[in-house]
Amino acid sequence: MAVKKPAGIPDSPGVYRFRDETDRVIYVGKALSLRQRLSSYFGTGLAPRTFTMVETATSVDWVTVDNEVEALQLEYSWIKEYAPRFNVRYRDDKSYPYLAVTLGERFPRILVVRGAKRPGTRYFGPFTHAWAIRETVEQLLRVFPARTCSAGVFRRAELSGRACLLGDIGKCSAPCVGRVTEEEHRDIVDGFCSYLAGHTGAHIRRLQREMKVASAAQEYEKAARLRDDIGALERVAERSAVVLPDDTDADLVAVDEDELEVAVQIFHVRGGRVRGQRGFIMEKVEDIEGVTLLSVVLREVYGDAVEEDMPREILVQGQLADEVALSTWLAARRNGPVHIKVPQRGDKHTLLETVARNAAEAMVMHKVKRAADLTTRSAALAELRDALELPEAPLRIECIDISHLSGQDAVGSLVVFEDGAPKRSDYRSFIISDDAAQDDVRSIAEVVTRRFRATPTEEGSPSRFAYPPALLVIDGGPSQVAAAEAAVRLAEVPGVTVIGLAKRLEEVWLANTPDPLILPRGSQGLYLLQRLRDEAHRVAITHQRRKRGKRSTRSQLEEVPGLGPHRIRELLRHFGSVRSLREASVEEIASVSGIGPVTASAIHDTLGRGTGRIGPDSANDEVKDGESA
Repeated sequence: MAVKKPAGIPDSPGVYRFRDETDRVIYVGKALSLRQRLSSYFGTGLAPRTFTMVETATSVDWVTVDNEVEALQLEYSWIKEYAPRFNVRYRDDKSYPYLAVTLGERFPRILVVRGAKRPGTRYFGPFTHAWAIRETVEQLLRVFPARTCSAGVFRRAELSGRACLLGDIGKCSAPCVGRVTEEEHRDIVDGFCSYLAGHTGAHIRRLQREMKVASAAQEYEKAARLRDDIGALERVAERSAVVLPDDTDADLVAVDEDELEVAVQIFHVRGGRVRGQRGFIMEKVEDIEGVTLLSVVLREVYGDAVEEDMPREILVQGQLADEVALSTWLAARRNGPVHIKVPQRGDKHTLLETVARNAAEAMVMHKVKRAADLTTRSAALAELRDALELPEAPLRIECIDISHLSGQDAVGSLVVFEDGAPKRSDYRSFIISDDAAQDDVRSIAEVVTRRFRATPTEEGSPSRFAYPPALLVIDGGPSQVAAAEAAVRLAEVPGVTVIGLAKRLEEVWLANTPDPLILPRGSQGLYLLQRLRDEAHRVAITHQRRKRGKRSTRSQLEEVPGLGPHRIRELLRHFGSVRSLREASVEEIASVSGIGPVTASAIHDTLGRGTGRIGPDSANDEVKDGESA
C-alpha cells in the first residue's frame, strides 16, 4: 500500500480514509494522534479483518482537526457519506411505530407513524407494537380529546359543519366545527404531550382535585366523569412499569456480539417508566469489540436523533475511551448536557443487566431463526447450487481452516454441515507437520490430503466418514483453492467441488477461474458459507490455543527441579486438564504418585508466578467438537 513514512504523518487529531485501487473509500477512522494510529496498521499482530483491510487498501489520506469532538463529527459525516465496507454496518431493518403529534399544524393531530421523522412533529416511542399505541391513545382521548383525523376528513367536517363520530362521543374536542378554539385545542394537545413525557402524577392529582371540588359542589355527574378519567390515566400508567425514580430520563444501551454481528438493545426510560424499547442487529465488519464497539453503536443510534429523542443520561456496560468527546457531541444534538454513565449498583445497574440479557437473547434468537429455519436453510442450499452451477444442492458441505501463531503450533480444523446444519460428530482437528506449518497453502494441501485418506474409494472399505462432501470450502483465496483442488484430484475422490471464501470482500473463488464470484450481501447462501468459515475458525483457534497452552504449561513445569517428562505426564493425567492442575492445592498435588511435599510446593509456586491464565478458558479444556488427527 502506498503511504507516506510515519515521520510525514502529523502527530495531531484527525480523521483518515483508506481507499482501494478504484479510489473508493473502504474504511474511515479517527485518532487523537494520526501518526501513532496509522503507524499501527503497518506493524505485526494485526487482527485478521484489519489485516485484510490494509491488504485491500492502496492509499490513505487524512484531515487534521483541532480536537476529538471535531474528529468524531467528521468521522460520522464521512461514514454516512461513503458507507465504507470495513466499518461496522448499521442495519436496523425494523420499522418501529411511533406515536406522533403534528405540532407544526394549526390544529395538531395525533397518529401512529413509521419511517423517517419530520420537522414540526413530536414523537413518542419507539414502541414494539402499533396496537399498543392505539390502545394507549384510546384511553388518553377520554382526558385529552385531541384531533386524530386526517386532513381530508377534517376539511370535509369543516365544510359540512358536522363533527365525526369521535366528536359526538366525546373523544375529540371537534375543532373542525368550532367547539373549541385553536388555543383551547392547543392546550389539550400540550396536556397530552406532557402526560406522555412522564408528568403522569401531576395530571392525575389535578383531576383528583377537580373531582373533589365537583363532589363538594354536588356536581356528581362531573365528579363521576372525572373519576373515570382518572381511571383511564391510571390504566395507561400501569402499562409502563415504574423502574427508576420519577425524575429519571435515560436510555439504557447493551450489546451482545460475535465475530460477525452485534445485537443491540435499548430501553427508553422517561419519568422513571420504560416508555419504549428497540432492538436490532448490526453487521460487524471492522475488528472492534467491547467498549470501542459500544462507542460506535452510540454514534450510529444517536447520530441522526432529534432533540426530543435525546435523553439526559445514557447508561452503558463499560467506560468509553472517548466518553468526553462523545458526551460533548451528543449534548450539541440535545441542546443540553448528556451524561454517559456506567451504573455499578442499585436499580439502574439491575435494569441494565436486564437489557444485556435481552441483547444476548436477541442474538441467540437471530441465529436460531436463520440456522434452524428449514425454509431458510433450503433457500441457502438452493442459492449455492445455482450460483456455483452444481448439479444438485450440496447436502454435505465441509470447511477447512488453518490456525497458527507466527508459524508455531499450526493446526487445521474441518467442520461439517449437513442439510445446512452443523454435524459436530464429524468435526476433525489436525496437527500440521513442521514442514508445512510455515505455509498456509501447504498446510491446506496437507489437511485435504489427510482428510480424503479417510474417504473410501471402493465400496465396503472402512471409513470414519460416511461419504465425501459435495462442496469443500477453504478459508482463503485462489492459491489455497488451487492447493485444495490439486489434493482432491490426487486423492481421486469424484464429485467434490472446491471453493474458497476470502475474508477480503467475502469473495467466492472457484478453482481455475480468474475472477471471483460475488454473492449479494443479504444472500442466505453467503450467510451459510460465513457460518461454515467462522465455525471452522472457532474450532481451529480452540485447538491451537489448547495446544499452545499445554506446551506453555509443560515448559513451566520443566523449570521445577527434579520434575521430568514422566512425572509431568502423570500430573496432567491425574488432574485431567491444565486448569485443574493450576487450581490444585499443594496437598492435592502431593497426593500424586512420585510427587513429594517439596516438589508439590515448587510446582504450585511455579504455576502461581504466571498470569494465572495462559489463554482463554477453552484453551485449557478438552476440545469436544472433534478429535485430533
